[in-house]
Parts: sequence; structure tokens; C-alpha cells
Amino acid sequence: MAGEGKAATAAPPERTGSRLRLISATTTTFKSAGPIARLRAFRDRARYTLGRPLTPYYLILGSTLLLVVLGLVMVFSSSQILVMQRHLPITFFFRKQLVAALLGLTLMVTLARTPVRIQRALVYPILIGVIGALMLVAIPGIGMEVNGNRNWINLGFFQVQPSEFAKLALVLWGADLLARKQKGKLLDQWKHLLVPLVPGTVLLMLLIMLGGDMGTTMVLIAMLFGLLWMVGAPLRLFGATVGIAVVACTALVITVPHRLDRLGCVGVTKPGPNLDCFQALHGLYAFAAGGPFGSGLGAGVEKWGQLPEAHTDFIFAATGEELGLVGTLSVLGLFAALGYAGIRVAIGTKDPFVRYAAGAATTWIMAQAMINLGSALGLLPIAGVPLPLFSYGGSAMLSAMCAIGVLLCFARTTPGAKAALAARSKNSRSRGLLARVLPRRRTTARPAPRPARRER
Repeated sequence: MAGEGKAATAAPPERTGSRLRLISATTTTFKSAGPIARLRAFRDRARYTLGRPLTPYYLILGSTLLLVVLGLVMVFSSSQILVMQRHLPITFFFRKQLVAALLGLTLMVTLARTPVRIQRALVYPILIGVIGALMLVAIPGIGMEVNGNRNWINLGFFQVQPSEFAKLALVLWGADLLARKQKGKLLDQWKHLLVPLVPGTVLLMLLIMLGGDMGTTMVLIAMLFGLLWMVGAPLRLFGATVGIAVVACTALVITVPHRLDRLGCVGVTKPGPNLDCFQALHGLYAFAAGGPFGSGLGAGVEKWGQLPEAHTDFIFAATGEELGLVGTLSVLGLFAALGYAGIRVAIGTKDPFVRYAAGAATTWIMAQAMINLGSALGLLPIAGVPLPLFSYGGSAMLSAMCAIGVLLCFARTTPGAKAALAARSKNSRSRGLLARVLPRRRTTARPAPRPARRER
């Protein structure tokens, strides 16, 4: 009974009425509690921490910065052999990725500080600019082909991939469109629910498919389904849309030989007679060679020619070889934290535009991450999409950082976050005023003054 009494007082949060009282984890009572009581205390403290209004903001910011930094390290490590083969400086890809990360950080901070009303005002300029850039890709001499796909525009000093920014355009345009229709109470009619959202998304996908980018098209499809799910589309309408998308994707895969070959590599564990599924198999070999803690940074062997695109599409496999299971689980944990925070932002707001945009941006990051991770693990066909915030690619980095900036802006505008920020700023102003008006209280005792000496 005495042990039970100590365990009951060891839990960090205790509710007394409507107030929440925290008990320090370093108290003697907590240390003397049993293991079950400590687990309960840790669980309650985690719930309290995750339930705070500014937790999604810090989770998004922290997980993003950690993913970018770890990605820079892995880009440098996994591209060393490639730069030697091409007779380039050893930091060639690292420097380009670092510049993209710094530019992306600037865009992220700018969008995080941009009011929501200004973001809504930029919806159609961004959409029109993306559609125009996608059309320019199809023009010979302007569009640039890399690895069989024509998705880049060569601007001389750098290359830009407009299809990456089509995701950002769909996030803002789709959210603004559905928010205005919800305000007009038009979403209970299926024609207003689908038009022009579905035709506009299909237009973006067709322009992207002109360059042969099936992976980005799949991400846009996932974002469309996410928007329809959040807006509350009827199940039969949602099912019909999914069925049409499955039929269209199947036709696109069957009609192109190399896509059908990639589909046949799902779950393969042995090479074929013609070295079929070479990339997928060596991705699995990289994970197997890593073990629990990996071979160490720079010590991977699969990047010596056996694992193609080790610094881009298969950087997760290179991470598994050099950082092991611990490194891969860390990456998965960071993406899980980012997804959780994005969902918290979406469900914690009353503004429909913020809800739909936050949900679509979270769907974008999570769907693209799952496609890339599934390809590296051999669970999905190789789609050629980068791992967001982690793989090498300037356009992918810039667009993903823009999405993170939008999420950070939304995380600051939720009602709970606004109240917390207002209270924090009020306290800081009052403390500064008191510090200027009232004298500082001494913290150490001064010695008593000695009596004056008498002169003889």
C-alpha cells in the first residue's frame, strides 16, 4: 500500500478540478516509485507536452532542420565516389545542396512570417506561373531531358524542375477553392465538389506526364485524395475517383515497358538472368550490410557503382548501410513527428483554408516520403521521387521548404498558439517594464559597513 501511495504521487500531471499540477521528475518521490509508475509518469508528461499549443510549431521546425542537416551529411558521404568518377571537386554536390538548403531556409522563414491573407492572394499567380513553366518544359531548346524524363528548364547557371512547384500550387489553390465553396455552402453538391478541383489537378498531371514524371503524378493524386477526404466527399464518390485513378495509373504503367519492368521488381530478392532489378536488389543489399549501427559515415561500399542514384532516389538505402538501423529509424521518427505535427495543425484550426492547406501539405510530404522509402525497401516500384528535405535536388528542396514555411505559418495562427504567443509577449513586455521601473533585487548579501575610525 505504501508503494501504491508513492506511485500515485509520482505521475507528473495531476488534475485537481480544472487545474493541471506538474510534479518534477527529479523529486525523491519519483525516484522511489516503481517501474510501472515511472512509465505512467513518463506517459502523462509526454501527453502534457504534446498537448501544448506550440508543440506542433516546434516539432515542424525541429524535425525539418534535423532532416535537412542529416540529409546534407548523407549527400556528401554518398556522392564521394560519383564526383571522383566525373572528375569533379569532392564537395560538388554538397555545395549545391547547401546553397539550395540556404535558399530554402530563406523561403521558409519568409512564408512562415507571411500572413494567411497574403498567401491566399498569391494563389493564382503561383498557379499560372507553374502552368506556364510546365508548358515551357515541352518546348525544344528550353526543356531539358535527364535520365529519360523531360522535366527541367535550363536557366544557364542552374536547372529548375517546375513539376516540384506544382505540388505547392495544388496545396494553395485547392485549399483556397474548397474554402470559398465551403463559405458559399456549395460543397454538398458533387459538381461543386469536383469541379474545377479535379479538372485542374488533371491538367497539372497531364503537363507533368508530358515529361514522363510518373512519380510526381502519383504524389499529386495522393494530394487530391487528401483534399477530397478532408472536405468530406461521399464514400461512393471517393471510391469512384479512386477507381478511375487506379485504372488510369495501370494503363500508364502497362503501356510503358520500363515502368512495367519496375513493377516486376517489387519483392524480388534474387537477380534475374539479364541483371534485372539491379538497383532494387542493391538497395536491399545496402540495408543488409548496415546492420544495427552501420558501417560508418563514408565507409559504405554499395555507392562504389553497385547502387545507382545513391545520393538522390536511394539515399535512404545509403543511410541504412552507413548509419544502420539506428540511422534509418531516426529518419523515420523525424518524418513521423513532422506528419503528426501537420495533422495537429490541420485539426486545431477553425479556418477552412488553413485546414485544407495544412492537410494537403502534410499529405504531400508524407506520400512522397512513403513512395521513396517503399521504393528503397523493395515494397513499391521505383518511382524516381526524392526523399523530401533529405535527398539531393535543388528544386525538391526549395518546394519542400516552401511547404514547411506554410505549415509553420499555420501553426502560429491556430487559436491556442495565438493565445500562447500573446501571453508570452505580454509577459516579456511586463518584465521589461518592471526591470526599467523597479530596482533589481540583490541576490547576495553585502557585508555591513565598518564604523569610521576615530582620529586620535
